[in-house]
Amino acid sequence: MKTLCLSLGMLLIIACCCNAMPDALRYNTGPVECCNNFSSDVIPKKYVSEIKKTHHSCILKGFIVKTVKRRSFCFRQSVPWVLEAYNQMQNPEGSGQQQ
Repeated sequence: MKTLCLSLGMLLIIACCCNAMPDALRYNTGPVECCNNFSSDVIPKKYVSEIKKTHHSCILKGFIVKTVKRRSFCFRQSVPWVLEAYNQMQNPEGSGQQQ
């Protein structure tokens, strides 16, 4: 009888702990990349392989620029060349047209 009570008690505790886990931890699909330091360098477009915005949960907002050599650099959202390159990568068919 003691074993049964102990088993049911442990099962109840485990069920409560699993249900109390925040949604962000339960449904996390991968690591979140945030920026703590920002670069002021300019990376030539031919060396840029990917540009993405920091995750919405990051305190400091910016862009993460990955180079063809797989190095990552953080830039503020206000840096003109990064914003232009990001927009061109998001909309490649309209990058040569001016409105």
